[in-house]
Amino acid sequence: QRRSLAPSQLAKRKAGDEEEEEEDRHPPATRKRQKPVSETESGECYRSPFRKPLAQLTNRPHCLDSSQHEAFIRSILSKPFKVPIPNYKGPLGLRALGIKRAGLRSPLHDPFEEGALVLYEPPLLSAHDQLKIDKDKAPVHVVVDPVLSRVLRPHQREGVKFLWDCVTSRRIPGSHGCIMADEMGLGKTLQCITLMWTLLRQSPDCKPEIEKAMVVSPSSLVRNWYNEVEKWLGGRIQPLAIDGGSKEEIDRKLVGFMNQRGLRVPSPILIISYETFRLHAEALQKGSVGLVICDEGHRLKNSENQTYQALNTLNTPRRVLISGTPIQNDLLEYFSLVHFVNSGILGTAQEFKRHFEIPILKGRDADASEAERHKGEERLKELISIVNRCLIRRTSDILSKYLPVKIEQVVCCRLTPLQAELYKNFLKQAKPVEELKEGKISVSSLSSITSLKKLCNHPALIHDKCVEEEEGFMGALDLFPAGYSTKSVEPQLSGKMLVLDYILAVTKSTSNDKVVLVSNYTQTLDLFEKLCRNRRYLYVRLDGTMSIKKRAKIVERFNSPSSPEFIFMLSSKAGGCGLNLIGANRLVMFDPDWNPANDEQAMARVWRDGQKKTCYIYRLLSTGTIEEKIFQRQTHKKALSSCVVDEEQDVERHFSLGELKELFTLNETTTSDTHDKIKCRRCVNGHQVRPPPEGSDCTSDLSQWNHCADKRGLQDSVLKAAWDAAVTFTFHHHSHEEQRGIP
Repeated sequence: QRRSLAPSQLAKRKAGDEEEEEEDRHPPATRKRQKPVSETESGECYRSPFRKPLAQLTNRPHCLDSSQHEAFIRSILSKPFKVPIPNYKGPLGLRALGIKRAGLRSPLHDPFEEGALVLYEPPLLSAHDQLKIDKDKAPVHVVVDPVLSRVLRPHQREGVKFLWDCVTSRRIPGSHGCIMADEMGLGKTLQCITLMWTLLRQSPDCKPEIEKAMVVSPSSLVRNWYNEVEKWLGGRIQPLAIDGGSKEEIDRKLVGFMNQRGLRVPSPILIISYETFRLHAEALQKGSVGLVICDEGHRLKNSENQTYQALNTLNTPRRVLISGTPIQNDLLEYFSLVHFVNSGILGTAQEFKRHFEIPILKGRDADASEAERHKGEERLKELISIVNRCLIRRTSDILSKYLPVKIEQVVCCRLTPLQAELYKNFLKQAKPVEELKEGKISVSSLSSITSLKKLCNHPALIHDKCVEEEEGFMGALDLFPAGYSTKSVEPQLSGKMLVLDYILAVTKSTSNDKVVLVSNYTQTLDLFEKLCRNRRYLYVRLDGTMSIKKRAKIVERFNSPSSPEFIFMLSSKAGGCGLNLIGANRLVMFDPDWNPANDEQAMARVWRDGQKKTCYIYRLLSTGTIEEKIFQRQTHKKALSSCVVDEEQDVERHFSLGELKELFTLNETTTSDTHDKIKCRRCVNGHQVRPPPEGSDCTSDLSQWNHCADKRGLQDSVLKAAWDAAVTFTFHHHSHEEQRGIP
């Protein structure tokens, strides 16, 4: 039977129930009362002593005083800290967060887990020694965080172990520095992040090895380092990146960073540019830092510059220098890098020059005697044996296992008639030519070199000098076509620009590939912009005028597969180091640099981790001009680097020092002046011979000249189309196909 839930009915039923209960408690007198079981003969009733009389409940509060009420509520809500371990009986103490584990100390990560990367293993102890050892001082394993060790490739695991051994003074007692000299694209950044994270969290003494670490890099890479730390450590650490702000704001951040102390520093990693470090060195020298990492460390090749001296006075025992090109120009620069990380292992600069540099360079010269060569080889072996204890070097051949094929091609482009006339006219008029032949190098000589390099790029770059009739360009304005204007670009007036125009047009029409254009001159980038606007190519440009924050944004946008930009214009001076431009798979190096490291850095922007397509690198050179002389000088420097850093034994002595002075000449009869000088034995009548003849000297750094002056060697459809359109160039290329076993 359903019962009403109306309030009035509920009240009636409640009143009726109370009456029934009252009747049960006081039955009518007419009912015969039974004798209770617990009642005695005397009529007494025994009740349980645990039953308490009912207390009357009221709705009135116990205390009316507000302060007493607040105190009463606080006493209810406040709960003392309780260790979340069942039946814990130990002391609470005053130490924060967590308790000290009883028994033997244990490593932070399991050293016996499958795939674990163990950097340090305690010595094995006998049962007797284990009884005597102090449990609170027993060393523990140092194991890389599994989050990182799972993504490290074999060569990177080897690199992390080498870095850790060096900075903990296990390779060279008393020295805590090393040089990470892996070639571009081998993951030097990830290896250094792994090193920092390990040192910040563990050591054989069961505590962090360091409190703070500092990364000093070019300004364009500050944000990239920050992103890499976030990517690999996933928010486990909060780095401090200084990429802008007022002087007062930067000083405040740096002082705050240096004042951090303790085992758990809030921001233990500082990322700062070389320029900012130099300007604010005073604030950073007031404290100490456990580790400093110098990215693109070849910037410290000159021990006299302010950046080197500011970093050298930093109070830090552990120094890691990252450079894919540790030798760029000479051995004294190499000494500066080694001396920075491990002071004294090569002696002083004067001792190094006398004992190593002079004998090695004399032995490397093409005109050296047999005794000089023998002495140079001995000193070279001695230098390598010392430096290899703190330098690790792996070449990009390792990447051939993980990355697609890369084809590097040297494209020798003939000058146009206008360029040739301007070039010869300059050589006849310019006075620096005679000065250089006399062994003098003046400011005007250097200016002449720059003028010729710009002329090789495009006559438009020296048009203003022709108008003003500067030295070497008097009467040159008459050689230009009638009505010529620099407001529009005319590719047909430059051999290299003509080839570039063909390469871009064929690439755009036959594929969805993107292209990176690299030049040493912003004026050349201006010409690229005009060409792109004429051809309606979408492009982005990165040079020294762009802010650091904006650089990171445009690189990220260009690498996106959905971005519409076809061309990325890059100034090698501003952004040639460290940028990741895997959105493109074709790169054009429009003009060479005296320093081979700058070109190598720029050309490594596309062939990196994450690249999915075959990469094509085009190095454009004007045939028979100063550009080929620059390329020859690069080869000489790279041969020296191969001997000292890569330990190659059979590097050919390519050029004598006298030949390197022949800058102001023009060879119009050759297809490649450099190819003529190396006396290539692979080519017969300009055609390549396969296999190369026994004893061929087309090896080592000049192995790139393995297809010469023959269209049959062209494997790139873009260059084939350009060849068919205008036979104005010869080519030579080096491919990584052979290293991958591809015939």
